Amino acid sequence: MGRWEPNARGRLAEAALELYSERGYEQTTVAEIAKRAGLTERTFFRHYADKREVLFAGAGELEGLFVGAVADAPEAAAPIDAVALGLDSLCAAFAGRYAYARTRQAVITANAELRERELIKLASLSAALAGALRRRGVSEPAASLAAEAGVAVFKVGFERWLEAAGERDMAELVREALTELKAVATGD
Repeated sequence: MGRWEPNARGRLAEAALELYSERGYEQTTVAEIAKRAGLTERTFFRHYADKREVLFAGAGELEGLFVGAVADAPEAAAPIDAVALGLDSLCAAFAGRYAYARTRQAVITANAELRERELIKLASLSAALAGALRRRGVSEPAASLAAEAGVAVFKVGFERWLEAAGERDMAELVREALTELKAVATGD
């Protein structure tokens, strides 16, 4: 190995995404990722439990942003309005990350194991949101319904953002999806 360079975690993530895009997730090994990043396999495993986690490592941070914004919403906010504040916070985390998000999503979409992993992460996000809403005093099933709706709105807005080739603001697309959900719910 050459001389030490900073940001091993970021370099590993970048190398993994490049290789997954070039060769496919299944055909890429941890050894190849480490080599491309100029690091060792041991360093890889210090940062990631397995090669899937390179793609999902930020899920906890995103969950924290979403749940934190819901928890910090004004006390009088309706459950769906608290979720809307969480969505705004989540969208802000994607600012300037369109190319990464598009490439990452293409890799995930191409692999059943990764699609399953993404669904598990989204279910975890929904459960955390429902918990935050219950702590705000929202009863069941309203807390779970609002949380599931929030995750669905995020998914629809995110997909529209990717389809728009980054030419539209993600937050705007997510707000549009939320408006459409409210219209469906009220029969407008």
